[in-house]
Amino acid sequence: MTAKKSAPPPAPREVERVQSGVRLEKGLLKVLKGLAEYLDLSLGDLLEGIALHALENKPPFKRQTLEKISQLRRVYGFELVASDSHRLRETEGSGG
Repeated sequence: MTAKKSAPPPAPREVERVQSGVRLEKGLLKVLKGLAEYLDLSLGDLLEGIALHALENKPPFKRQTLEKISQLRRVYGFELVASDSHRLRETEGSGG
C-alpha cells in the first residue's frame, strides 16, 4: 500500500485586525477563554473562527471539541443556551 500524498495547506491570508471593546456575558467569556487555551488559540482567533463558520452556516466544532466545551460549561457553571440569545439583560449595577 502506498501512502497518499496530502495537499499542501492553503497559504495564509493577510488581514487587517482592529481592537474592539466587545462586551460578553461573564460565564460565556470564561468558557471561550478556556476553550481558546485548550485549542492553543488566542481568544480573537477563536471568535473569528466561530464567526466565519457561522456566516457560512457551518458547524465550528468537531465532536471532541464539543465534549471539551461541555466540560468547561460544567466547570464554570455556564447554563445559557442559544435560545437565550437576544433575551439577555444586565443586572442592576453591572459594569457598563
